[in-house]
Formats: sequence, structure tokens, C-alpha cells
Amino acid sequence: MSPAPVTVPLQALKGRGSATRLAHRFAGEAREAFDDGWDTLQAGFAEGGAPPATQVIWEDARSAITANDSPDIAFERSLNPYRGCEHGCAYCYARPTHSYLNLSPGLDFETKIVAKRNIAEVLRRELASPRYRPELLAIGSATDCYQPIERGLRLTRSVLELLEETRHPFSLVTKGSGVERDLDLIAPMAAQGLAAVYVTITTLDAQLARRLEPRAASPQRRLRTIARLAEAGVPVGVSVAPQIPFVNEDMEQVLEAAWAAGARSAFYTVLRLPWELAPLFRQWLQLHYPQRAARVMARVQELRGGRDYDGDFATRMSGQGLWSALIRQRFEKACARLGFNRQRIALDTGQFRPAAAPGQGRLF
Repeated sequence: MSPAPVTVPLQALKGRGSATRLAHRFAGEAREAFDDGWDTLQAGFAEGGAPPATQVIWEDARSAITANDSPDIAFERSLNPYRGCEHGCAYCYARPTHSYLNLSPGLDFETKIVAKRNIAEVLRRELASPRYRPELLAIGSATDCYQPIERGLRLTRSVLELLEETRHPFSLVTKGSGVERDLDLIAPMAAQGLAAVYVTITTLDAQLARRLEPRAASPQRRLRTIARLAEAGVPVGVSVAPQIPFVNEDMEQVLEAAWAAGARSAFYTVLRLPWELAPLFRQWLQLHYPQRAARVMARVQELRGGRDYDGDFATRMSGQGLWSALIRQRFEKACARLGFNRQRIALDTGQFRPAAAPGQGRLF
């Protein structure tokens, strides 16, 4: 008689959004935990082994500015000082990009962070090109530019110092309170119409946020960041993204709190589950909300025409169908009632002065 198959328990890891190193889509093989008969797996889970530590992988970037031609994205140029993000958000649409590095979109995405150590030098070279024409530069569009390792590495700050020197307009989006450190750069640029900041607040529920975004600042801390930015004269907006049916249901309360803190613009998207993110998010639901996991995924699929994800530019940010319409109506009515988005944040490209080439100084 053959022994019964062993089921390896999946457990949430403290401070991490993923529980596994899910194989990426280009991998030639996939590995699973295996019980050798000595109960070592169960013992390890019972002892609550140390969570995986963050590892910084240095990279010499060949380019700094990325061009975007997607019609559903409001900016055409972006810059990201890091690949991967220690915040570990369970819903992060950028997770599958780690596959191109032969790394897992799961734990590797939030524990193996690629830092572009020469990002400011490369950006200087690009801004010094005679062919360069200034446009709004969106910072942190793929991974958070103020994730915890920025405190020591200061790559985002080095970029902002160059943008201040060249009077180049930028916006950034973050969940990190570390943006307050750089108010000495951001506030003067904002006063000249050169800077705007957006803070993402997915929910006001601290327990949910700890599970959903384990290493990001708490919701109340992010509200304080909005207040500090607004007090410093920085145009500040709030992102209530992503909206996940039956998970974060307090959109109106988030908008009210953000308005009270000083945010005056707002936007949202619905949950996107491209590539490996779909099975990763399903794992997260089973770990944290198993009773409602099937219901959540049914609504997510309803937003996507019956699939986990649909990359169509017309619907990938907002979804389709009844639930999409309900979310949009809730957002629009709350914004109209509170006063969001009555004035467009317009940043000035006319003040730009080309960067001095590396090794050269300025005469004036």
C-alpha cells in the first residue's frame, strides 16, 4: 500500500507579501517543497523560521529614461531607480518584470532588489544631449522610489538633485514616508511649477494594509505625509489603487481622509493580474482570506471578461462590466462631493536648462 501524499503547508511570512518563490514563466523547471519523511518541513513551519532578508543587487544602468507609448498611461517618460520593491505589495503589477532577470516574481521581487547605482550619471548624460526635449518625467512608476533601502542608498535623491539643477519637471508616486526627507528639494521645485507628488493609500484598515502592503508605511503615516507635503506647498494627489472587490471596500473613506490631509487630486485603477501575478494573488487570498477567495476572484474575472487578466488598453486600468461601472460611479461621486480634480496639475517644461555634461561645470 503506497503512503498517502504529503501536503506541504503554505504559510504567510512575516513582513513579506509573497509566501513562495513562484517559478517565473521563462523557467525551465519548477521546484516544490518536499517532505523527506523526517517531518523537517512541519518542524520548520512550527518554529517560524526567520523571514528572508533583503539583498541589494547592484546594476550599472545603460539608460535612465524609459519611453512609454501606452495610450492609457498619462505620461510618456518614466524613471525607476530600482527594480523590485521591498514594500512587497501582494497586488503589484510590476512583479512579473523580475522574470526578465531570471528571478521569481514572488519572494525574489521583494527580497532581491536591483539598485541602479549610476542612475544619476546616466540621466545627466541623457539630459545633456542636444537632441533632448523636456517632458514630464514620472518617477517610481514601476517600483516605489522611496522603498526602505532608499534611506541608505539615496538613489532617488541623487536624481532629484539633478532635476533641480536642470529645472526639469517631474512627478512621483509613493507609499513611503521617506519622500518627506527630500522636501528641501521638492518644495522649492513645486513653488516653480516643477514638481507634484502622489501618495497611494489603498485602505485605511491598518490590519489589511499590513497584509496587503507589508513593508509600506501605515495608512495613517501616509496621511501625515500628504499633510506635510501640502503644508510645504507641494501639489499632492492620492491614488486609491488598486480597487479589489470585497477586499478594500473603503474608497470613500480614504478619499475623505486624503482631502482632509490636503490632497486635491485623485485617481484609481482596478486590480491587474498579469502573468505570474495571478497565481501569486490567489495564494495571498488563500493565506489571508480563504473564506472569500473564490468570491473575490469571481468578481475580478467579471471585471476582465471572464479571465484573470485582459491587457486591452481600453479596459486594463478600469475593467469592464457592471462592477467596473459601480467602482467608477463611486469614485466620481466621492470626488465631486469632496472637490477633487477641479484643477489640473500642470507642470512647466519651459524652465529646463540642459545638464552639464559629466565632468563639466556651469558658467552661469
